[in-house]
Amino acid sequence: MPTPAVFMVRPDRQNHVRVSGENLFAEPEVPVRDHFDVYGNWLARLVLPPGLSTVRYSAWADVPDHVEDVDENAPERWPDDLPGEVLLYTLPSRYCVSDVLGDEAWSRFGAHPPGYGRVRAICRHVHESLEFGYGTSTPLSTAADVNATGIGVCRDFTHLAISFCRALNIPARYVFGYLPDLDVPPDGAPMDFAAWMEVWLGDRWWTFDPRNSVQRKGRVVIGRGRDAADVPMVTTFGGPVLESMVVHAEEDKAPAWR
Repeated sequence: MPTPAVFMVRPDRQNHVRVSGENLFAEPEVPVRDHFDVYGNWLARLVLPPGLSTVRYSAWADVPDHVEDVDENAPERWPDDLPGEVLLYTLPSRYCVSDVLGDEAWSRFGAHPPGYGRVRAICRHVHESLEFGYGTSTPLSTAADVNATGIGVCRDFTHLAISFCRALNIPARYVFGYLPDLDVPPDGAPMDFAAWMEVWLGDRWWTFDPRNSVQRKGRVVIGRGRDAADVPMVTTFGGPVLESMVVHAEEDKAPAWR
């Protein structure tokens, strides 16, 4: 039966990432409409017809040839001094159950000097305490669930680090996008979407990656929200079956549209 769907695969229009040669189409051909959600994420809306459908997206993204910014002196802000639009990211959400993990967050990191270094310590702990494994968590797994089992995928690493930050009144938001292997050894795993987080310190958002625990270059943001529930790659209003999903995010030093 016809099934309304929303796809979130287009890059966010960041100042430091330039997107060109963009193409999104569906087979069979159906109208595609643009939509922006409450977070400003760019979505594509369409109605999948009965039978097999294929949706493809491709683009070139020019990214800066350097890793994300770091400032070891970036301070935490007192909650009453936070901008109104940032305060939301101190609260628990569906997957980031900071209220459930509050006691552990304070016992592990409460005595750590506040600021950039404390967030780095949270990411290091999550990176070292969780094992990465595809298929080890479910769409219902919260940060508390993953903390208990000790295994998950990149979104689970991110949910847990966000939960610890929010429990300490540090605003943190979920980010997902493309992360090609630029100037790092390939890890051998199939290419996929990636998840990381942004944390408000001082007067801006800073990028942290609890899954990789290193600064990286080439991040192409697709969406931001409280957690993965706000930025699903695909939302369907019906019961279609996903037969396959393939992601290619790789470097091409001499791009030519094809």
